[in-house]
Amino acid sequence: MGVDLNDVQTLKDLDSTGMLEAVWKLPEQCAQAWSLAQGLPLPPAKDWRQVLVTGLGGSAIGGDLLRVFAGDRLGIPVLVNRDYTLPRFVDKHTLVFVVSYSGNTEETLSAYEMARERGSTVVAVTTGGRLGERATADGLPVVRVPGGIAPRSAIGYLFLPMVAVLERLGMFFGMRAEVEGLVTHLKELRQRYGPETPVENNPAKQLALNLHGRLPVIWGSSGTTEVIAQRWKGQFNENAKAPAYWNVFPELNHNEVVGFEQPEEILSRIWLVLLQHQDDHPRVRLRMRITRDLVQKAAGITEVESSGPTALARVYSLIYLGDYSSIYLAALAGIDPGPVRVIDYLKSELAKHE
Repeated sequence: MGVDLNDVQTLKDLDSTGMLEAVWKLPEQCAQAWSLAQGLPLPPAKDWRQVLVTGLGGSAIGGDLLRVFAGDRLGIPVLVNRDYTLPRFVDKHTLVFVVSYSGNTEETLSAYEMARERGSTVVAVTTGGRLGERATADGLPVVRVPGGIAPRSAIGYLFLPMVAVLERLGMFFGMRAEVEGLVTHLKELRQRYGPETPVENNPAKQLALNLHGRLPVIWGSSGTTEVIAQRWKGQFNENAKAPAYWNVFPELNHNEVVGFEQPEEILSRIWLVLLQHQDDHPRVRLRMRITRDLVQKAAGITEVESSGPTALARVYSLIYLGDYSSIYLAALAGIDPGPVRVIDYLKSELAKHE
């Protein structure tokens, strides 16, 4: 049975692994994450042709954020790999970030070995585990991030060190001010979204109430909020243990929007969330306005606008709302947001066949 979202103590009692505390501390995490790579010995900059981030789950989302963030800042592409193997083009001309929060993700360890064999420049981001051991033994840079939280809560640790490394290599500029603006803005937002703030003044709790008993469908935009929409979907899956779906403009206007005619009993359970960003293309903004009129059979629509003084702040402002809303949605269903027993079971079964 669900809880009253204004009952702070019950919210905390239901949260066995400290997910609420981890979300509250995201500003401090981001500040620390930025500092972790500052004194790290790095290889000399080379004429790399691409940057590749390899990882899975929460450890890969940081790579997706980097891909979008770097889109109009780097002269070479950033790609994300979620597999045991690497694309054929990965070679000595590739800078590879190998990211695994636990350090024991089997797909990522496999990709690490392949990157080494190909002669790529490798930087590891991990709490330790086998990845930390191997990278250290191989004399490679290892950004060691603090452990003790769920990988999905480490969205600062698994993204910002890569930004810091790229700046130190001369590929980004002005990032310190970006991060400082991010940290300040998140501290402001947690006063609005945190558990102590009552429903009537808390957009995160209000959104969770709208989503309770419904199917969240999150729409972002290509090049701005696409990864954030994907992040929201994953947070609703892992924290609230609920299905959720995501897509992006303008692509969804060429297919998904047609699927809002029937069956009406399902459409009436869908709640749409439109993520908006000040850098969205003007035609995408127009598409959003028109699309609202095409999905009237949905239960409702919430439009969320990014906020903050810097590009990074605006990205994390949307991430923060989604993280809090997913935990409150879990509470409304009486669910502990921390454990992910299905994933744990899958890993244990796979381990039997090593």
